[in-house]
Amino acid sequence: FEMRVERSPGRCFTDAEYAAEGIQLVDDVSDCNVLLGVKEVPVANLVAGKTYFFFSHTIKKQPYNRPILRTVLEREIRLIDYETITDESGKRLIAFGFYAGVVGAHNGLWAWGKRTGDFDLPRMVDCHDYEEVMVFYKKLRLPPLKIVLTGSGRVAQGCLKVLHDLKVKQVTPQEFLENEFDEAVFTQLNAVDYARRKDGGAFDKKDFYAHGDAYESAFSPFAQRADLFMNGIFYDKKAPQFFTIEEMARPDFRIKVIADISCDIAPYGSVPATVEATTIADPLFGFDPKTGGTCGAFEPGAVTMMTIDNLPNELPRDASHFFGKQFLENLLTKLLAPDSTDILDRATIARYGRLTPKFAYLQDYVDGRGE
Repeated sequence: FEMRVERSPGRCFTDAEYAAEGIQLVDDVSDCNVLLGVKEVPVANLVAGKTYFFFSHTIKKQPYNRPILRTVLEREIRLIDYETITDESGKRLIAFGFYAGVVGAHNGLWAWGKRTGDFDLPRMVDCHDYEEVMVFYKKLRLPPLKIVLTGSGRVAQGCLKVLHDLKVKQVTPQEFLENEFDEAVFTQLNAVDYARRKDGGAFDKKDFYAHGDAYESAFSPFAQRADLFMNGIFYDKKAPQFFTIEEMARPDFRIKVIADISCDIAPYGSVPATVEATTIADPLFGFDPKTGGTCGAFEPGAVTMMTIDNLPNELPRDASHFFGKQFLENLLTKLLAPDSTDILDRATIARYGRLTPKFAYLQDYVDGRGE
């Protein structure tokens, strides 16, 4: 097969870098069979009869992207969404979550430095790549900061990389609650650490994910001991929030900075102070628990919030290499296979002008019914 790249002046990888690798640069890719992108393709640019890979943001019936799916069907496009590419157990094979965690953890620490003046870090968006960031990490000496990290998936793994590269000491949840430290430390919490059954029964992970409304938060002791909170969980709205706004207003609520990498907007998220998503250009806001409203990021009594919802864009070269490696390992051979494969069949939303059986539930969304 041949690989072609559409010319672009605004990409983190320059046209010259592609040319140096011997890749053909073109102004029109409409003669290619398979078209790869990342963000949604503008409706006007969708070419009939092609196979497309991109994040379509349609599988949850997002109203703003209905025109994309309608056009995909009208033009008999085969649409494969990265979010739907899974193994047999349903685990996603391609995702940017790891680098969301890397950038989110860094931004949480950057926000702490800006709020307190304890140290100074550059923004990742201003660095060439993570290797340049590491130059600053090697020089940085953190104060005795207490950090709590939630989650165990890709996002949390990205956070762990930053914390380990900064040589922040990891302690158990129990040690975190019981001891004082003269150095920066963090603890990583799983669901068993921050949630408990309302009826006093034993915690069961499968039951928690299936019946989150039967559980209540057990996070309060950590909120009373942590300075910085990095949130990387996948949240189901049936599950309890970590804390309430009323709890945030109490004198014993110690957290001053929240890096909500999950960025599920309240009231449908695990952090009630995440009332809006921020941007790379304007990354922070303050949340005043006493008023329940937003304010300046560093106002006295406010919690500094970092809620950027496109974090990997701050480190695009590394994130793109990482994403491309997953594509090569998981999908390239499948595209070359003479027959269809389970992975691609499971991930195909539309084909031949029709929704596939797995995604037939989107028909009313396409038709504009049930709004």
